[in-house]
Amino acid sequence: MDRLDQSRPTPRPGRKPASQAELRIGILLWPGFPLLSLAGLCDGLRHAADLGDQSRQNRCSWAILGKPGESVTASCGVRVPVDTPLSAPLDYDYVAVIGGLLPQIASVDPSLVNFLREVARAQVPLIGICTGSFVLARFDLLNGHAPCIHPFHVDDWESLHPALAFETRSHYAIGSNRITCAGGISIVELAAELVRVHCGADRAAKVVHQMTVTAERTASHMARGHAFGYETSDHDKLRQAIVLMEKNITTPLEIAVIAKLVKSSSRQLERVFLAETGASPSEYYRNSRLKYARYLLTTTDLPVVTIAGESGFSDASHFIRHFQQLYGMAPGRLRKALSGATPAV
Repeated sequence: MDRLDQSRPTPRPGRKPASQAELRIGILLWPGFPLLSLAGLCDGLRHAADLGDQSRQNRCSWAILGKPGESVTASCGVRVPVDTPLSAPLDYDYVAVIGGLLPQIASVDPSLVNFLREVARAQVPLIGICTGSFVLARFDLLNGHAPCIHPFHVDDWESLHPALAFETRSHYAIGSNRITCAGGISIVELAAELVRVHCGADRAAKVVHQMTVTAERTASHMARGHAFGYETSDHDKLRQAIVLMEKNITTPLEIAVIAKLVKSSSRQLERVFLAETGASPSEYYRNSRLKYARYLLTTTDLPVVTIAGESGFSDASHFIRHFQQLYGMAPGRLRKALSGATPAV
């Protein structure tokens, strides 16, 4: 049995509905929705919900809402059946809208829009995934929230909603009763965070472990794996700790927290890191964040101060000092040397 399944459930305060799941999400699919967003959300919940790989909806539950017997066609052509009728909003902790192709945003049964408005009145948080943010905006349901928009859709957003603020540099944005996610693999990040809040860190660690690490030695978290030059190791605790570091770049975890999540002590984890990598956990973590910063410097036009924040440094001067110690020159100079462009500041 996966050791991540061995922690005790985290009690959840407040009312308990008919379902005893700690995290309950109802899902509305818009025509032409991206299948990856649905699969990422459901698989994240699935891994957290049960022991091992049994996939029972115990600690998490999810349902495709609408008119049973109907189905919704994804952008790839796969049809997904509705399995649960629209019901009381308080049956769910969240209602997620996975948006579809933009020309089809308005072409849905009015009952879905009416249900979203009921959910908003009941103050149940709404989640807009991928172009789900466009759905919420179209029906005046953003509630002042500045959504997280995929860079691919920035021009669309500015054309359709020029007066509404947005952001593009996060996996997701959490506001007052509104959450938005850019889509793509970012949905795994959001699923893990929702699991952490409702079910506990052990469940979230299982989501991270199951969805970002292959059975053997390699990392599968794409951009960060390439940026880090992932260290291979047979040591399970070390590999799990490295994955947690990779998943928490912008807001770094304390080493003591990482040790607890991988069922170790800080002292034991330090011995493993020193033996296998030649660096302490904190040094390895900082250097990993600096490697990610170097990757951003060479593959994006983000300003240095923004890259510092994306890499988990509280201020640019602190970031620049450590970067120069590792790479022998300041970030702006390195970017200029590698690209021939004027360094961003």
